[in-house]
Order: sequence, then C-alpha cells, then structure tokens
Amino acid sequence: MARKQAALSAQGDAGSARLQYLEMLLNVSRQVAAEETLDAMLTAITENAVEQTGSVRGSLFLNDPKTHELYSRITLGEKMREIRILNSSGIAGAVFQTGVGEVVNDAYSDPRFNKTVDNETGFTTKQILCAPVRTPGGKVIGVIQTLNKEKGDFDQHDLELLEMLTSQCAVTLQSAQQVEHMELTRAKEMEFLNVVSDITSEIDLSNVLQKVMVEATRMLDADRGTLFLNDAKTAELFSKVAMGDSIGEIRLPNHLGIAGKVFTTRKTVNIPYAYADLQFNPAFDKQTGYFTRSILCVPVVNKEGDCIGVTQVLNKKNGTFTEEDESRLKAFTAQVSIALENAKLFDDVQRMQNYNQNMLESMSNGVVTLDEKGHVVTCNAAGLSILHTDEEGIVGRDVADFLAGENDWVLDRIARVRESSETEIAVDAELHLGGETISVNLSVLPLMSQENDEALGSMLMIEDISSEKRMKSTMSRYMDPGLADQLLESGEEMLGGRQTESTVLFSDVRSFTTITETLGAQGTVSLLNEYFTIMVDCITREGGMLDKFIGDAIMAGFGIPLPHEDDEDRAMRAAIAMISELREWNIGRRQAGELEIDMGIGLNTDKVVSGNIGSPKRMDYTMIGDGVNLAARLESACKQYKARILISENTKARLHGTYRMREVDLVVVKGKTKPVSIFEVLDYYKDEEFPNLMDVVGHFNEGVIHYRKQEWDQAKTSFHKALKANAEDALSNIYLDRVDHMLAEPPGDDWDGVWVMTSK
Repeated sequence: MARKQAALSAQGDAGSARLQYLEMLLNVSRQVAAEETLDAMLTAITENAVEQTGSVRGSLFLNDPKTHELYSRITLGEKMREIRILNSSGIAGAVFQTGVGEVVNDAYSDPRFNKTVDNETGFTTKQILCAPVRTPGGKVIGVIQTLNKEKGDFDQHDLELLEMLTSQCAVTLQSAQQVEHMELTRAKEMEFLNVVSDITSEIDLSNVLQKVMVEATRMLDADRGTLFLNDAKTAELFSKVAMGDSIGEIRLPNHLGIAGKVFTTRKTVNIPYAYADLQFNPAFDKQTGYFTRSILCVPVVNKEGDCIGVTQVLNKKNGTFTEEDESRLKAFTAQVSIALENAKLFDDVQRMQNYNQNMLESMSNGVVTLDEKGHVVTCNAAGLSILHTDEEGIVGRDVADFLAGENDWVLDRIARVRESSETEIAVDAELHLGGETISVNLSVLPLMSQENDEALGSMLMIEDISSEKRMKSTMSRYMDPGLADQLLESGEEMLGGRQTESTVLFSDVRSFTTITETLGAQGTVSLLNEYFTIMVDCITREGGMLDKFIGDAIMAGFGIPLPHEDDEDRAMRAAIAMISELREWNIGRRQAGELEIDMGIGLNTDKVVSGNIGSPKRMDYTMIGDGVNLAARLESACKQYKARILISENTKARLHGTYRMREVDLVVVKGKTKPVSIFEVLDYYKDEEFPNLMDVVGHFNEGVIHYRKQEWDQAKTSFHKALKANAEDALSNIYLDRVDHMLAEPPGDDWDGVWVMTSK
C-alpha cells in the first residue's frame, strides 16, 4: 500500500513538473509573440534560455541564406550591434549544418572552438550548450547557444529543454525575420528612388560623381567607391576626387586593370577575395597602404546601350558582395546614367567655355572682336588695359569711335580685311591712346563661319612692345618672371610686404668646410656655380622662386609671389628632382675623379611674410617668419636622421599627389614648445639603392607605434624586421639605439613620444 502511494505521489510530482514546464514554454511563446521587433524577440528568447538552463550567458543566431552567415544582435549601451560568422564555422556552425544539438562540457578540448573570441572579450568559455532552431516543418533557421552552467555540467535534459524552447518560438522568429526583410527591402527601394531623384536633378559633374560614389558606397555597405567615366578623346577613364580644398582628377587607360576590363567587356566583375584572384594587381595596395579584400565593378550603360564608364566599390564591411549587390548597383547606375551623360556634356561645354575665356584673359596681348558692321563684341583684360578703357566704354561701340584721327591706319586695315578676307599685320606700329604713344604689333584677322564661309566680322590682336614691356624683359633676367609681372603691375604695393601661405625649401651641402679646404677658392666657386645651376633649374622648372643663396645653402619659396593650387606638390617635385639630379651629377664627377657632394633638404608650408626688405639703397625680395625657420630646422635635422628630404606635417597634409614617405619623429625643434610631426620622403630612391622599400616602411611604422606606446620589445622586433629587409636603413638603427636608451632610462608614464631637438 505504501509503495503504491509513493508511486502515485511520484506520478503527481512528475505531472506537476511537466505542467510547470509546459506553462514555462507557453509563457515564453507569449512573451516572444508580444514583442514587435526581431531584435526584441532574439533578446527575450536568449534571456529565457539562459535562465532555464542555469547558464551565465547566451546567444541566438539566425541564418542569412544570402551571405551564408549566422548573425546575432547584442545591445551595447544604446546601440544594437550585429555579429556575423560563417554558418559552417565553430560549434554553432556544426550544429546548424547537421541540425543536431551538442553538449560540450570542455570547450577548449574541442578543436572546433575558436579561442580568439575569448582572447578578445576576456570571457572564459568552459561549457557550451548548442541547439538548432527548427521550424515545425523541419527547416533549421538558426542555432541557440548558452555558455557556462552555473552549477555542474550541461546534460541531455538541458539540451532537450533548449530545443523545446526554440521550437515553440521558431515560427514566430521566421515570420519576424521575413517581415524585417520586407521592411528593409521596402525602405531600401524608397531610399533608392529618393537618391536617384536627387542625383538626376544635379547638373554639375563633380557633384554628380561625388553623390554617385557616396550613395553607391553607402547602399552596398562598402568601404569606398569610385565612378569612372570614359573620355573618348583620350581613351581614358577619369574620376573627380577631393584633393585638399579642391577637386582633382584621376585618369587611367580605359583598357587596363579591372575597371578597364569591365569597360571593354561590359561584364560585371565580382571578386570576393582580391588576393586570391589573378585579375587583381596587389601593387596598388603596396603603393598606397590600403588593403583590398573584395571588389565589385559594374559597367555604366546608357539607354542607347553604350558603355560610358564603370562603377567600382571595395571591401564590403560584412562579408563579400552578393548577386543582390550586383543587381542593385547595376540598377542604380542604369538609373543615373542619363544624369551622368547630361552632367558630362554640361562639363565639357563649361570647360570649353572656361578654357576659351581663361585663354583670352590670361593672354598678355589684347584681343578685340568686331561684328560685320565694325561694332566691338568682346575685349579681353589686356585689350582694355592697352586701349585705356573699360568694357562699358568699348563693348557695343563702333571701333571708329575710339580709333580715329592718328589711329586711322588701324581702321584702314580693318576695312581691307573685311573686303579681302585676308589677314593684315603691322609690326612695331604706334597707337595714340589717352595722350600716350605705345608701340604695338597689330594683327587683323577675318572671322568666318565654318558652315558656309560667311563673314562674321574681324579680330584685332594687339601686342604691346612699349618701354614697359622692354623693362619687364630686362627685369626678368635678374628675378623671377612672376615677381617682375607683379612689380610692374602693382608698383609700390609690393614693397610693403604681405602675408601669404607658402612652401619654403631649404637645402644645404654637407661637409662644405671640408670641400672648400680640398678645392681651394677657385675650385669651390666653380663647383658652386655648376651645383647652383642644376639646383635652380629644378626649382624654377616647378614655378618656385629662388629667394637667395646663403653660402652653399639655397632658400626658395613656392606660392610667392604668385600662388598655385599645388605649390606643395611643386616644392616636393623640385626637392625630389634636386636629389635625383645631384645623384646623376655625382656619377659624372666620380668618373672624372672629382669630389662628390651630398645635401639635405627641408620643406615646410606655413604663413610667411614676403616683400621687399632692406634700405632705399639696397632692397631684397625675401620671406621671413616661423614657417621659414621650421624649414631651415628640418634641413638641419636631415643630418641627425640620416635623411635627404624631410617635410613637416603642414606640407604633408596639403599634398595632392601620392609619395613614398614615412613618419620620422614627433619633435620639438629648438626655440619652440609645440611638437610637430616630420616625414622622410623616399621617392628619389631607385630599387637597387633601397631594396624592399615599402616593406621597410611598413615594419618601421609598426616599430614607431610600439615605441610611442613604450612597448620596447615589440618596437625592437619591428625595427630588426626593417633592417632584415634592408640592412642599410640608418633610421631603423637610430631608433634601436633610442630603444636601448629608453630601456636604460625609462621616460615615465607621462611621456608622449616627443623627441626634443637641442640643436638647430
């Protein structure tokens, strides 16, 4: 009787437990169904799974069939972060592939477990309970995973509980996943239409290209993108890119590279792993330091079926580019192709108009156009100056109104051209204007219609060869032609000086005292004359202004008196040319048994004061200011760092071109308190002179990062790697000596990596 009562009691307890279990599953189902978003459902299921299995933490992964990834979402602060892994990796991937749950009570002994996750998070995984998320139809749509049971080990009962819990919610999850996908698709479509509408309303080519690149990159969740249009005249693909404060162009032959292949074949290229594909050229990555993982490049085809360019996006942030990405990018470029063609046509017309206008305005000769009745249609700036008038005083008026009397000879020439349609030329003739007589070379040319040779009028070209022009020619022999222009145009305005941004170049010959002692006075002068001729040619070829010679040193400026959009690049090219041409000059001297010389160059970009400085008897157009001083300090620092060209962070930040360089140090120069980054330029090296250059730069840069973090052992390892690539790299040896010094005399926790220069 007692045994029967015990059995009945046990059955009652089991029934009660089963009832509680079913109630728990029902409550979880209700809780999940009550949530409105997929993120909230994932969180609710995971929290219940952790609680019911007595675990420390857990994750629920759903499968993304498009990318073959398992994804989960976790809350970090106020943001939701998505985690993705391949649906075939790790224990979670194994459970998803087999559809069979697993109990792993010693995670580190399982070869499928990825220990790097624990290393990154600091969490130690001991036990894993992982079950598939299966719909009533038997389809596995994800996995749920809980970690580290608080008491004891996971068992089969825990696995059954986890599987039952997920089976209750699988349908709800699948529905929510589909609803989310539909909402995202609809949102993308609406956004797509809005973006296309915005782009097609734009006419400026730079803006259109920029918008297309930005939107294509964002739409495909890529790291960067470029849109190339074809220039049929030059057979090049071109794109406009931001260069500092201006817009520049990059161009490449329209048959080379991946972009060229897509343009010529009109076939999309989708490379999921760039370095495993023979079409990809890793040299670009090595040159720029950028690491390309994946590439998607599609042709841009207009409504006539002609390929007008290509769109290329790089490095999808989550995985690789899919077929859906290809379709979206093709649809996007097809929609904006009309806007691209319109913008390109407008750009061509605008460019031609600007070219013609700028050509006329930049000409030193006066250009006056007349219609068939002899009325002035246009007159450029030089013409207005020569004729002593303004646009209101000449445009629309009869040419006879201001070229009568003593200038009747001009009217006679115009009449003869109108009758004969032949060009008339007058050399060193005189014009009497505004009470002055000027010497001119005058050409009168007929203007004819290209369609039917109909006379449209005539054009006067007036070259002023008066005394002012002759003076300019004389002055240009002694100073920069641009400076002569400004002095003649501005007169006394230039004497007071002005503040302007300029790139200052300092160069200096090494061991010059030894050279003078060896060569003597006459030999030294001969050497310097030949050396300065070569160096000054390099400077003036790039539009730089020679400021002065200081013994064997050269001081030059780029951006004064006339600024250019790329003065920093001009200075950089000049410095590289100076070192390169010095190398060639030294080869000849060595073959002739003559003494070779070496030099160092410093470049800095900053505000400088420029103008005529001196006394009424002796004036000198020069530059002064802190920007000049820093350039001189950098030239001197070349000795300390065994470098030939050092530039400041100010110059580097304004460069438009791409150069091979490395950050040398973060220093405080003598007389200053604020640290400045300085960089060594390496473009003048030939491969045989500096083998494995980019490898050395990469290892050296890693060493500097460790050095500034006071990670001395790692720093030494990196610098030794640099020396292994090139044993002659003096800068790596310098830093190894510094590391030894720091190990002997630690700088302290407040050290910021700055090196104080104690010498000029």
